[in-house]
Amino acid sequence: MKRVSYNAGIFYPNNIKDLKLSIDRYNTQLEQREDINSILNIIPKAVISPQSKYSYCGYNINLAHRVLANSSVKRVVVIGHNHNVEFSGISGSFFQKYQTPIRKIDIDIEYLKIIETKFNLEFIQEAHFLEHSTEVQMPMIAHYQPNVKVIELIYGENCEQKLSEIITWLLQDSLTSVVICSDLSYLFTPEQTNYLDTICLSAIANADNNIFNKGCESCGLTGLKALNSAIKRLNMKNLILDYRTSIINENPKKVSGYTSVAYW
Repeated sequence: MKRVSYNAGIFYPNNIKDLKLSIDRYNTQLEQREDINSILNIIPKAVISPQSKYSYCGYNINLAHRVLANSSVKRVVVIGHNHNVEFSGISGSFFQKYQTPIRKIDIDIEYLKIIETKFNLEFIQEAHFLEHSTEVQMPMIAHYQPNVKVIELIYGENCEQKLSEIITWLLQDSLTSVVICSDLSYLFTPEQTNYLDTICLSAIANADNNIFNKGCESCGLTGLKALNSAIKRLNMKNLILDYRTSIINENPKKVSGYTSVAYW
């Protein structure tokens, strides 16, 4: 049984030609940066990647995954929050394959079973069928890491501590990397967005969850807090690769914030 790419053609191109044209465009833009060599030399264990439409944040999604591809791993665990059904806890995607316009990616079922046993995961199928936060990562993984398998974890309510424990455990495995899916503020004025996102970015850069409480409006905040706690335990470093805002729905008075972050 495969996880169908329900959001293809909505959140990202639904055919390989247009998808690769988009990736080429993002990389052309990236290669104009003066710090490109230092960025592309990072070998991360984890990244934060946005979770919205490529038309809004494709540059940042591409950047996160291009850097993540420097890691020689067997699997990528993609962690996003639930947008479709209400539940508590964490659900693992026990399908066999994950469909993308580039290729079908094998899901690492055996490793997922280990996580399920160790951390008491569930399999809530409805949480996975339409979830876009994780799905938008998969075409990039298919493009940049053609030999890896994936695992998709969707979290609901009341699970920050368990999620942090899972991330901590995953990051100690040399053959595993982690993607945390999260946007920043959503549909504020440009001034409000920059103010709120400055708080979020400070909390991320300093791995300090207390800073989030000063006004961060991140969509995916539980995942960001869980990651912060994990990297503090493991004494990991991070670098904010990029931050930018995008106009949403052609309304220049309302923008959303997006960032790409690498951890090693």
